Amino acid sequence: MEILKIVGELIIPILVFGVLFAVGKLIFNKLVNSNSRFFNPKEYFPEQELETLNQVYYLVMMLIFFVFILYIMIFEGKELLPIAVLQILISLYVALTLDYSSWNNKILFFLMVPYESLVFLVFGEFLMFWPIYLIHILVYAYFIKMYFDQFRQYTETNGLGITIMLLFSIVFFSFVVTLFAEGVEPLNSAVMVSNAFTSNGYAVLGNSGVGKLISILLVWGGYIISGVGTATLTAAILLKHSQKREKELNKRLDELESLIKNNKE
Repeated sequence: MEILKIVGELIIPILVFGVLFAVGKLIFNKLVNSNSRFFNPKEYFPEQELETLNQVYYLVMMLIFFVFILYIMIFEGKELLPIAVLQILISLYVALTLDYSSWNNKILFFLMVPYESLVFLVFGEFLMFWPIYLIHILVYAYFIKMYFDQFRQYTETNGLGITIMLLFSIVFFSFVVTLFAEGVEPLNSAVMVSNAFTSNGYAVLGNSGVGKLISILLVWGGYIISGVGTATLTAAILLKHSQKREKELNKRLDELESLIKNNKE
């Protein structure tokens, strides 16, 4: 009976994840093929800001998978529902972006199915099957390496600096230190570090797991938008100054041309 229960807890998550993947694929393809300006990031961010955000994207994905490993290995946590939902969403997103032309990624699809989170949401209990936890630790470690390689390749290809890596290292180091020094779980540590980094204090904002995730989203979203505003203002000032200099240069060239013409006459 126990074996049937374990088999059911392994098969049902695959079926649920398969349905989510099929629905997500339809939505994903529609968004990718959409010509709407609303889904074009260039409508919101300057080109240089987009390059930095792409670097941040790879680093954030690495951090998220590291947090998942922490929850599997060390922390049971009190806010398992939002972490379970986040694990499902991230796994679904990665599954939608994988290239299935190779057998490795086809196998990886089944290995990355968030069994524990789906069992927790469907059955309301934990999946007591340790091989799955071990597989997910290895899979998440693989994704950390994959996103780091993509970060390095993107940085080198576009001739970008690695200053953002230093910033990420400071945030990551602070996250780990806060994790153990304050004796809090990863979600609370992420909230505390985010608030401290953006000068919003050093406290956990939000009483629920969902509230804490929204707090992180708002804090970093505001930080990014403020950076865009500063970059846009700087670009506008430089453009205005450049146009003024160009106008003065054109005026002097016209005067010089006029003098040359008068001398010839």
